Amino acid sequence: MSLTTRQLDEVRQRFLAFLKERGQRRTPERLAILDALYATSDHIDADTLYARLLADGVSVSRATVYNTLDLLIECDLVVRHQFGQQQAKFERAFAYWQHDHLICLDCGEILEFCDPRLQEIQETVADIYGFEVARHALTVYAHCRREACPSKPEAAAA
Repeated sequence: MSLTTRQLDEVRQRFLAFLKERGQRRTPERLAILDALYATSDHIDADTLYARLLADGVSVSRATVYNTLDLLIECDLVVRHQFGQQQAKFERAFAYWQHDHLICLDCGEILEFCDPRLQEIQETVADIYGFEVARHALTVYAHCRREACPSKPEAAAA
């Protein structure tokens, strides 16, 4: 899902205000990291993000990427996912619609899905136990039955 120019401006302004409030420097590198994350709708790991930035001619250190990701998580503009033993993946969180993840154990593909019944279940459980849900995460790990899965056992044997 693409964000409008207005939404992207709001994201940048929110991050700049967060940095100012925290007494952090508002550098072009940090904004380039934010922009690169919001230019993709994928789940991306820090090393891939770092490589993309370098390929785009952004002079940035790996440490700056990791530190900026931490800041973006802290100001609720990025969500960090740990899918099993894989390297942590990051995705944008502004105008974030609730969704869950299905991970292929064969090829590692991450599929997003949304089912309103999950929302109902979490609200019911929260009511029963006297909680107010702030957010939830559901990750389902499964073996792929799709013909197009590049890591299907039959494809490997052929």
